[in-house]
Amino acid sequence: MRLLLPTFLIGAVCASAQTNTADTYLASESPIAKTGLLANIGSSGAKSQGAKPGIVIASPSHSNPDYLFTWTRDSALVFQAIIDQFTLGIDTSLRSQVDNFVASQKIIQQVSNPSGSVSSGGLGEPKFNIDQTAFTGAWGRPQRDGPALRANALITWANFLISQSNTSYVANTLWPIIKLDLDYVASFWNQSTFDLWEEVNSSSFFTTAVQHRSLRQGAALATAIGQTSVASGYTTQAANLLCFLQSYWNAAGYMTANTGGGRSGKDANTVLASIHTFDPAAGCDAVTFQPCSDRALANLVTYVNAFRSIYTINSGIATNVGVATGRYPEDGYMGGNPWYLTTLAVAEQLYDALSVWKQQGTLSVTAVSQPFFAALSPGISIGAYPSSTSTYTTLTAAVKNFADSFIAVVAKYTPSGGGLAEQYSRSNGAPVSAVDLTWSYAALLTTLGAREGVVPVSWGAKGLTVPSTCERGGGGGGGTVAVTFKVQATTTFGENIYVTGSVDALVNWSPDNALILSAATYPIWSITINLPASTSIEYKYIRKFNGAITWESDPNRKFTTPAAGSFTLNDSWK
Repeated sequence: MRLLLPTFLIGAVCASAQTNTADTYLASESPIAKTGLLANIGSSGAKSQGAKPGIVIASPSHSNPDYLFTWTRDSALVFQAIIDQFTLGIDTSLRSQVDNFVASQKIIQQVSNPSGSVSSGGLGEPKFNIDQTAFTGAWGRPQRDGPALRANALITWANFLISQSNTSYVANTLWPIIKLDLDYVASFWNQSTFDLWEEVNSSSFFTTAVQHRSLRQGAALATAIGQTSVASGYTTQAANLLCFLQSYWNAAGYMTANTGGGRSGKDANTVLASIHTFDPAAGCDAVTFQPCSDRALANLVTYVNAFRSIYTINSGIATNVGVATGRYPEDGYMGGNPWYLTTLAVAEQLYDALSVWKQQGTLSVTAVSQPFFAALSPGISIGAYPSSTSTYTTLTAAVKNFADSFIAVVAKYTPSGGGLAEQYSRSNGAPVSAVDLTWSYAALLTTLGAREGVVPVSWGAKGLTVPSTCERGGGGGGGTVAVTFKVQATTTFGENIYVTGSVDALVNWSPDNALILSAATYPIWSITINLPASTSIEYKYIRKFNGAITWESDPNRKFTTPAAGSFTLNDSWK
């Protein structure tokens, strides 16, 4: 005879199963993740042969794909996790790792590369060889999130050392490294950048969010060590960044990840931005996109639901249960699969939200966040629910269960040895792409910490307000306008279209550093770039194929940017 359970008991049984799965998996997987992460850091790491001390290899994978490089972004995120573990007292054995990282980044910053020298844009170079030499092959450059993320990690370290009365080391050793990165952010934040997936060259929500954090806490550090004039400049640009950050919001209820690229904009970029700019002191602030804010929660459910119907392994899963998630639904890289770190990021955002609700003793459902809560508790009404109410208890339990269900997905598709690759197959869940991805291991550790209620120190997000007027000029320059270049061009397989021109944002006629256009709407190639307002500009498109460069025919194309707003150029290859 089959036993039928009441609906509320079925939910309780599922919640218990998911919690038990998450408990068991994280207990066994976290030491594997910690070992895997440290194995990928030179020079003593078990899988980092050839890497200099403090250098993080993305993965020990040598081919298909070759990830044996050090990315500024990945390295900074990994060391943010390491520095947090040390400074929060979770693992005080990591001091030598942090010292090696500081020394390695001081060297890396000075390496001239295809993006430039340390004083001419080279800090935006995305990756280097693991022996600290420049990578000179073709790549999506510049990527402007790296300097901001490195500054964020090192500022966390600096603030801890100041609290330990070691201000002299901060001022003499750390500050020169941090200042280079902050100056880069202050000067280039309003210029186009390849996104963190290295595919779209436009403005990117993740980049804008982490840049805002870097300048905001950079100003506070500068003030603490007596660099008040520098602090003022950072604060000015931080306000402009905060203003620009609001422009990504889509009235459909989610953050549009990039201003270009021709996609839906539903992207893990936004979830990662929320967890990497989490400030527990800011509560559920929507302006800085805190994890429990109504906008961040609405965005989260929109992002998650974008994957429910496109992956075979998500078939038949209820809407209140976690699923495998990837970078963005249109993804085609390696077949377009879910990623371990993006699935974990969903859980981490939810655990961060739970920590703040517990700290505040209340939870609010707004018109913006109601779709999120209604997926977990149908019929939920808009309102504020103190922790003394049964609704608060029901909702937080549902969110905890929802978060644990994403851990259960990762657990299901983690191989028996515990190794975390970059991706897992959309059809059967088998590991795909680079093995032992360092970022995957770091994501597992930070998600575990969030689940256990570990929160980072505040970076100054509390109480910020959006300026009434906003300036898009970076580094004290004039305003900019978003210009979309569209060109109709047929190409052969492996051939790409680029643009370059007469201003810095168009890399000053450099064919080597020309900006690649997206083929998302082929044969129309497109890119959106922030260009100086009210400026006469010349430009040309070029083709690159097997190392050969072909320019359009003369004369140069010309136009004048408007004083404000946006502008689109519709061209055909000539």
